[in-house]
Formats: sequence, C-alpha cells, structure tokens
Amino acid sequence: MSRRFIVAAAQMGPIAADESRASAVARMIALMREAHARGARLVVFPELALTSFFPRWFIEDRAELARWFETEMPSSDTRPLFDEAARLGVAFHLGYAELTPEGRFFNTAILVDETGAIVGKYRKVHLPGHPEHEPWRPFQHLEKRYFEKGDLGFPVFDALGGKLGMCICNDRRWPETWRMLGLGGAELVVLGYNTPLHYPPAPEHDHLQYFHNELSVQAGAYQNGLWAVAVAKAGREEGCDLIGGSLIVAPTGEILARAATLGDEVITATIDLDRCAEIRRNIFDFKQHRRPEEYGALVAPVS
Repeated sequence: MSRRFIVAAAQMGPIAADESRASAVARMIALMREAHARGARLVVFPELALTSFFPRWFIEDRAELARWFETEMPSSDTRPLFDEAARLGVAFHLGYAELTPEGRFFNTAILVDETGAIVGKYRKVHLPGHPEHEPWRPFQHLEKRYFEKGDLGFPVFDALGGKLGMCICNDRRWPETWRMLGLGGAELVVLGYNTPLHYPPAPEHDHLQYFHNELSVQAGAYQNGLWAVAVAKAGREEGCDLIGGSLIVAPTGEILARAATLGDEVITATIDLDRCAEIRRNIFDFKQHRRPEEYGALVAPVS
C-alpha cells in the first residue's frame, strides 16, 4: 500500500474578538474544500483556530474566560466541519481551547480521520508566557494563567497508513518534543501556532521570528527523520501582529512549501512516509547511535 499522499496546511488570517465560531468554521470549510480540490487527504488548521487568541487579554472573571473554551467536540458550531470532512473523505487537525467536564482548562489539538471520527488528542505541554498580569506589556501572554500543562504526554496515533503525532506552538521550540514523538515512531508531526511578531521581553529578537519558526520545525523534522506541517494563525489580530510562514518540511529538513500571505491560505505538498527511512537508517538511526545512558540531565528535576 502506498504511503504517499498530499497534505495541506490551512493557514488562517486574523479572527476578531467578536467573530463567531460559525464564521471561523465557515472559513475552515472553504479552506478544506480548496485543499480537497488539490487532492489533499489531510488538512492541518492552526492552534486555537475557533477564536481570537484570547491569552493576550487579562481576564479575571472565570465565566468570561470560559466563553473562549469548548465544552464538547464536536459542538453545534463545529459539527459542520466534521460533516464536511466526512463528506469529502478528508482527515484534519484542529486546535482549540478545551474545558473538560471536571472544570479543567487545556490548550488542545485533535486529529480527525476521513470519516469524521476523532482518533487522537494532544494537550499542550510547553506553555509559554506568564501567570500574572504584567501591565508594562503592550499585550499579555497569559497561557500559564489560563491553561493547565497538558496531561497526555506526547502520544502517537495510527492514521493515514502511518504514525502521526501532534504538538502545539511553543512545543515546536523544544527539541524534547520532537525526540519524544520520534521515539514514539511518529512519521508525520502536525502543529498549529499563534506567534506574535513582537516579543516584549526581548524585542531584539523580533526580526528573527520567522527564522526561529523555520529553524525549529526543520531541525525537529531532520533530527528525527519525520515529516512536519506547521500552520499559523496570522496577520494583525486585535492590534497584535501574528507571523504567518506556515510550512511543510521533509525528513531531510527541506522546506517543500511555505505560505506567502498573512491571510487564509492553503499550501500543499506531496509527502511519502516511506522516506522517513532515509534518515532513520542512516544519520539518525536511534538504535545504533543514541546513547541514552549519557542523557540523564535531560530528565533531571528542574532546579
């Protein structure tokens, strides 16, 4: 059975604070249809794709905060996306804010197969930002306040004839994310991000945001012999500029496709999961070359 297929990165432009879920879903359906018309079997949407990036605001009222979260998936608002995916026979990845029945808050992503069934879930582990209001910032980044650290680890799922893993935004910057997924056998990693162009704690890095995005994804793909699809929510959203630069990367670290705009845009590439072996049998043959007995500091307690 061929493990060669077309994958699509469905970048999204800004979502206004008052834009409805139904509007965001309608935009995603349009992107999914375009991807399907190009032959894509998998469509990857961004992190927190249903709403504006609300961690930029300081929200004290828990009820007000909860309105940004999904209590069920699919919901009445998101059901049309699932139905369209099943009608088209297209799998997809979706990032959203999850409020569990137990009252826990997570930054979450799911993998949905070609029948519209959820076959995988991941909750963001590396939460960036800060836990308290910092008025000096031009905008907040309160993920540490609004979300719990993910409690599912870095699982890998059977889908599309291969092994798929997920991570979210800041996770991509941490090599441990990619290595855990690689050790789990992932052949394709999909992720979404909302990355501001301006980084208030170190503005001297602002001009490097696109470079660091690509560097992280290319290194993760190459050093673990896997494909990667990284997808932005981009553009000027509620006064905050988010980078675009969605990209599809081969196991060799080469960029096969890159978004050219800051709006809703589909990019596609043909991937072949069998090509992972090119790296895994050679440079990064884990069984032959890894030396885990020397890596103790990687799992030592944070000091």
